[in-house]
This record gives sequence, structure tokens and C-alpha cells, in this order.
Amino acid sequence: MPKHYRPAGKKKEGNAAKYITRTKAVKYLQISLATFRKLCILKGVFPRDPKKKVEGNHKTYYHMKDIAFLFHDPLIEKFREIKVHRKKVKKAVAKKNKDLADRLLNRPPTYKLDRLILERYPSFVDALRDLDDCLTMVHLFAALPAVEGERVQVQRIHNCRRLSHEWQAYISRTHSLRKTFISVKGIYYQAEVQGQKITWLTPHALQQVLTDDVDFNVMLTFLEFYETLLGFMNFKLYHSINVNYPPVLDPRLEALASELYALCRYMSSGIVPGNSESAKLVEDKDESELRLAQLQHQLPSNEPGALMHLVQESTAADVEDDDAKECSSLFKNLKFYLSREVPRESLLFIIPAFGGTVSWEGEGAPFDETDEDITHQIVDRPTQSHVFLSREYVQPQWIYDCVNARIILPAEGYVVGRVPPPHLSPFVDNSAEGYIPEYAETIKKLQAAARNQVLPLPSIGDEDMEKTLVEAIIDRSASNEVAEKKRKLEMLEQQYHDELKMEYEGKTYSHMKSDNQSDVVDNDSEAANNHVDDSYKQAEKDAADISKTVMSRKQRGLLEAIEIHHSRKKDKVNLLKKRKKNAESSASAKGR
Repeated sequence: MPKHYRPAGKKKEGNAAKYITRTKAVKYLQISLATFRKLCILKGVFPRDPKKKVEGNHKTYYHMKDIAFLFHDPLIEKFREIKVHRKKVKKAVAKKNKDLADRLLNRPPTYKLDRLILERYPSFVDALRDLDDCLTMVHLFAALPAVEGERVQVQRIHNCRRLSHEWQAYISRTHSLRKTFISVKGIYYQAEVQGQKITWLTPHALQQVLTDDVDFNVMLTFLEFYETLLGFMNFKLYHSINVNYPPVLDPRLEALASELYALCRYMSSGIVPGNSESAKLVEDKDESELRLAQLQHQLPSNEPGALMHLVQESTAADVEDDDAKECSSLFKNLKFYLSREVPRESLLFIIPAFGGTVSWEGEGAPFDETDEDITHQIVDRPTQSHVFLSREYVQPQWIYDCVNARIILPAEGYVVGRVPPPHLSPFVDNSAEGYIPEYAETIKKLQAAARNQVLPLPSIGDEDMEKTLVEAIIDRSASNEVAEKKRKLEMLEQQYHDELKMEYEGKTYSHMKSDNQSDVVDNDSEAANNHVDDSYKQAEKDAADISKTVMSRKQRGLLEAIEIHHSRKKDKVNLLKKRKKNAESSASAKGR
């Protein structure tokens, strides 16, 4: 009898026992395919790729332990109750029993996902690490039109807007924002919360259209889980800074006395009771700050600034690192005013996160456009009705570039009507890519000048900039001296070997001296450099050949793929350099 022979009816072994196809899993759980898909999304169960696919490569496999995990979940019974309830409603409507149908519709079976959050994320840090997709999905649905009759309920959209703005209010208050980048897809943000970097994408403020090629049932299932997750995250984060959650907003209050009352009521509800230090901080609050927080309350409920005053007076002992202190003081003592054509929601989130004060053109703004303390006005129109000489008019890109560079960049390049500098991505490592853009070099010089506390004025030229970068030039000259000494030693060694060779061949010293000394030195240096380069290249090639001989076929294929990737990257860098050279030559030709 063969060793691995298994009679019919005996227990399965190996991959046949570990994995199960999706069709068999649906029959095993006795649910429909849509319910199975929804259950897998909520529980975090994903298909597996076994090495040996017993029933063919064209089928989807799941781990048998995951299916057993789903089999004992209470959600299955809830989904069955919902299915039975829908059948009862359909039957009552078909029999024209309106009273029974109304009673059934008013008492549908419900379920909560609170238990799943604890199951999937045992610790708070685990939930923070998995927050990227959650924030992106919530911000996406928050930008959809809230119209009755669409495939997405209006209440879901309003809930997404509330959760997203609560998250932005926390990030702005704690100065946790680190990077931002505007792309065609939308605006990327990266924040650092409790040592975890969280990156999410928000769509542009444009009219969104619901297309037919997207399965909204699957997306709404993900959104159902993400709403619960983000609600728990906001609750935990707000309580970490001693602010009650959820905040209660009433944007209809317009009278000054009513707003003062609402402000006191919200602050008392926002701060955890029983904290004597927080009450003392509230009493010692400056009158100007009180007025600013009071006027911030006039924001509509769908603006992130409406939540800023709820977390403004956090009483938690914030342990800020150097990075957070640098971010919180970037726009310190600067006052911004936003025109109506700029992306207001994004700038209302970014500017307070870096310590700035911001207002806008519209109802409920903290201060008007005629305020003399305004230092910068963000505009995106070539002409202005009235220009104030005491402030600078810049394009919105200036804010994002200052945030990424962590310095106040010169505003001359971002003047209205002028083509701004290239918007560089902070998520790209230029050194690793092998190509550093010209504007990135300029920003590095400005950062070095800022570290030396010598901030250049916008009108400073290249010659004045070099005076402020003396230390960097000294370091570069020292490294150049070391390289020059090494090159001279290699030249002397090569000359010594050549003299020995000439002595062996019988050539006299006079014959060697008759040659031009300068040509000999140049030829020797060039030959030495070529010899060193050739030796290095040959050594690298020999080492690569030796390593390839001991590799397996799979490892050799991976190595070839890596080499192809490096060659493509090198070709891309060469193409960028060529384009830059062509652009410079065409610009110089036009200047002539």
C-alpha cells in the first residue's frame, strides 16, 4: 500500500485540509455570496494563495481556520434575521397590509461593530497603523454630494464629514501634521500620532459624480467598518488631551451674547470635569483669545474650523518633541486671509496646524479683509479689487511648500500672476532616486541659512547667498582636498611603476627627460584614473559573476529584475537631465 494512500471517507491531510474554496465556504456557512463577502470584509478575512492548489488555479481559496472563525460569529445570525425581516416586509407589501409593513419597517434588526474593533485591534497602536485606508475612505465619502435618491444615504455622508473634521481638528490642535502634497488625485497629508506615521488622501473640492463602474455595495461595507473605527479613534484621541467627545455644535447662534454663552457651555462640556488646572486655565484666558474662539464658533458645521475651539484649551500635558515644536511655530505671529477662490477647507486645516491665524472671505469669519494685522493674503486671481501695501499676496502653493520645507520661503516666486516654482513631493527621496531638482537645491540652501539664523531676504542674489553658506562650502572644500591628495598618491604610484618599466627596457634618464613634462603629468594622471576605474569595474564584474554562479534560478531572476530596475531608473535620470539641458538651452536662445 502506498505511503500517502488515503481511503475514501478518511480525514484529509495537507493543503486539502488547510484550505477551502469560496464556493464550498459559502455552502458550509449557509449564506449567500454577498453576505459572505460582507462578513469577510467586516471580520478582516482575506483569500489565501496556497503553494499547491488542490482544486485548480482558477479558484479562490480561504484558510479553513478563518472559515471556522466566521462560522461561530454572532453576525451570521444577525444577517439571517435581516434577511428574514426583508422577506416579511416584502410579503406584507404584496398582501397590501400597510400597517404590518410600517411596523416592520420601524423596527428593523440592528447590529453593532464595536466588538469587531477590539477583536481586530487589541491595542491602540495597532489601530493607528491601519488608519490610512480608513481616513482615505471616510474623506472620499465626505466629499460626495448629499442628495436624496442616490446610492449613498445622506446620513452616511454627513457622518463622514463630521468624523473627518473631528480628526482634522485633533491633528491641527496637537500640531501633528508633517507633510502635504497636491496631486492630480487630491491632496496628500501625513501626520505623526503617538510615533506612528499616518498618510491619507483627500479629494479636491469639486463636484463628484457617482459612476456605474464602481461596486458601491463593497465600498459601503468597508465604510461601515471604517466609520466605527474612526469614531473610536477620535474618542480615544480627544480624551488623551482631556476633551470630551463627541463635540456638540450649533452654528445657528449668531448673536454675540448667545455665542458667549455657547462658548462657555461648549468649553465646560469639552473639558473633562473635576480638573482644577483646566478651570484655572479657562479663567486666565486672554480676552483676545476668547474673542477669537467665540468668533470661530460662527463657522458652519461642515467646516473643520468649527471644532478648533473645542480642543483649543486642552489641559493635557503635551510632551512635544523638537519636530512638533518646529511645526507649531512655523507660522507663528503670521496672520492669513483666504480669498474665496482658494481651497479654503484644506488651508483652514493646514495653517492652524503650524501655528498660524487664519480668516476667510465669507460669513462668520474671525476678522475682515481690512484688518491691518494681516501679513499674507492667499489669492489665486490675477487682479485684485483693492491691494494693501502692508501685506503680501501669494498663491496657495506657497503655504504647502513652506510646510514641506519647514521654513518661510521667499514670496517673490509665488506672486499672483507669475508661474510658481515646481511643487516638489516631500514623499520622494531625491538622493535615492539619483536626481535632485534645481529648486530642491535652492530649498536646501535656504534651510541651511535658516539653521544658521541668517534668513535671506527675497531680493538676495546668488552672490549674497554664498556668503551665508560659508560652513557648507568649507566642508565641501575639505572633502575636495582629501580627494585631490588621494588622486596625487595614485599618480605618483603609477609614475613609479612606469619608471621601473623604462629602466627594465633600457631607456636612459635623458630620454625620459626630453619629453614634455606637462604632457607626461597629464597623461600619467589620465592613465592612472582610467586604470583605477577599470580595476574597480573589473572587480565589481568579477564579484557579480562569482555570486551569480552560486545562485539558484529564482535568485538569479530576482537579481536580473533588480538590475533592470536600476537601469530604468538610470535612464529616467538621464532623460530628466537631458530635458533640463534642452530647456536651459532654449531659454538662453530666447534671451538672446
